[in-house]
Amino acid sequence: MQLKLKCPLVFFDLETTGLNPSKDRIVEYSFLKIMPNGERVTQTRRVNPTIPISAESSMIHGIYEEDLKDAPTFKLLAKELARFLEGCDLAGFNMLRFDLPMLVEEFLRCGVSFDVSNRKLVDAQKIFHMMEPRTLKAAYMFYCGKDLEDAHSAEADTFATAEVLEAQVRKYAGVSIKDA
Repeated sequence: MQLKLKCPLVFFDLETTGLNPSKDRIVEYSFLKIMPNGERVTQTRRVNPTIPISAESSMIHGIYEEDLKDAPTFKLLAKELARFLEGCDLAGFNMLRFDLPMLVEEFLRCGVSFDVSNRKLVDAQKIFHMMEPRTLKAAYMFYCGKDLEDAHSAEADTFATAEVLEAQVRKYAGVSIKDA
């Protein structure tokens, strides 16, 4: 099934110096704009954050300060990026909780208008969690192949959790309880 779009839909992801939108900065972005006619346009850039990148973040995304010394700052890219995103709906994975607040904050710091109030916002992670529940009942079915009777009674939930953990240890042989 193809996406049926009335206006362009932009999928995006950000790599950052850390997890706090009010103090951290973008170090890399990628945007994939899908037009209603199916045409695709991409824009991917590394960005000099002008602040240090946390060691934890660098270990995750593999981008270090020395990689960005010649990259433009977000402020230099902001107006062009805002034009690229103009009139587009936005999509991503976990974008409502992380990427979108980070992007909005970066535009605010630069004084570039970026209003999301009239856009459709699609978070694939939210859809995934709606369609693939992350509950004890779902875990019991997934790992044990059984329907959880009396869910939310303390005893049934306790016994089901024990069975789920035992099944996880069997399924993921390298997992130890101390890792959980």
